[in-house]
Amino acid sequence: MQRTLSIIKPDAVSRNLGGAILKMIQDSGLRIVAMKMIHLSKAQAEGFYHVHKARPFFADLTTFMSSGPVVVAILEGEDAIVKYRTLMGATNPANAEEGTIRKLYALDIEKNSVHGSDAPETAAFETAYFFSGLEIVG
Repeated sequence: MQRTLSIIKPDAVSRNLGGAILKMIQDSGLRIVAMKMIHLSKAQAEGFYHVHKARPFFADLTTFMSSGPVVVAILEGEDAIVKYRTLMGATNPANAEEGTIRKLYALDIEKNSVHGSDAPETAAFETAYFFSGLEIVG
């Protein structure tokens, strides 16, 4: 069993898409073992995305991610990282496969509705960033 982080981003939360996205996650066979809604400060968003600090999109990304509430969740399942990344679809929704979260709900490459960990090491950092061991069930 593997764990990964999911974030339902401010664009999707503001459009009340959380339930639909969570249903897609559960229908894919992934199990939600922790979940909460939070509103990141700019500093918290910068801490989470620190690996992108030198990238030109860093300021816009962290401003966007702190612009409204997000839903963070830990997903669990066999090959959870690959399974969730496949379900999310390509970062650019124009390139996403039909039936993926981003093809269905993303507005553009920045407001692409969801985030998911890209590797086991990333997932370990990301899940610990938002959740203590006491908040994880299962």
